[in-house]
Amino acid sequence: MSEITIDDIYALFQASQAELREELRLSRIESDRLAAERAAERAAERAAERAAERAADDERRRVEDEHRRIEEERRRVEDERRRMEEEHRRIAAEKSMEELKRTVAQTSREVANLTTRWGRFVEELVRPAVIRLFQGRGINIKQTGLHVKSEIVRMEIDVLGVDGDCVVAVECKSRLSHDDVDDMCQRLSKFKLAFPQYANYQIYGAVAGIEINETVDVYAYRKGLYVIRTAGDSVEIANDEKFRPTAW
Repeated sequence: MSEITIDDIYALFQASQAELREELRLSRIESDRLAAERAAERAAERAAERAAERAADDERRRVEDEHRRIEEERRRVEDERRRMEEEHRRIAAEKSMEELKRTVAQTSREVANLTTRWGRFVEELVRPAVIRLFQGRGINIKQTGLHVKSEIVRMEIDVLGVDGDCVVAVECKSRLSHDDVDDMCQRLSKFKLAFPQYANYQIYGAVAGIEINETVDVYAYRKGLYVIRTAGDSVEIANDEKFRPTAW
């Protein structure tokens, strides 16, 4: 067995040191590789996280945009619904107004026709009674006319009774009002212009009605007009014996 020398031990030490350095080098290489892999993995994870975040943000924005679009569409539909409801109400109101106008017009025509028929009825009552009524008041009427018109001054007298030197003009209404009395007085003031053939006559006025509004008879009395009212199946003069008619 050969003797181990210091040089052998030193050489063995150097060899051990070289192996150790190689192992350390390899270990560092492996460690660097593993670190690089972990770094790459972390980078990949962060990239994936960022990609996921971007995708989540994109999805959130897409959902928000979709919600806004849906909300805008809902508001548009709601606005259109309100517009249609308003249009329906307007059409219904116009239709109701048109129907109301037609009803009012029809009612007005019917009332006018009824008023005209009642007016004719009053005239038919008054005309045959005029002679009898005014003879009792000292006016000896000899002839009567119905709907006597003048083209000189636009005027129509419902019933006209003529004596030798006087004329009685009678206005017949279904309902006698204050305005009717005023209108009759105004026509009597123009009577001789409208009917110049009676220029030298005494002109008296009378108003007749089936229904006489409150105080109208007193009003006509004070205006100097005879008031003729219904009495059963006939008519009578309401003025008392003290009455003095106005002569136009």
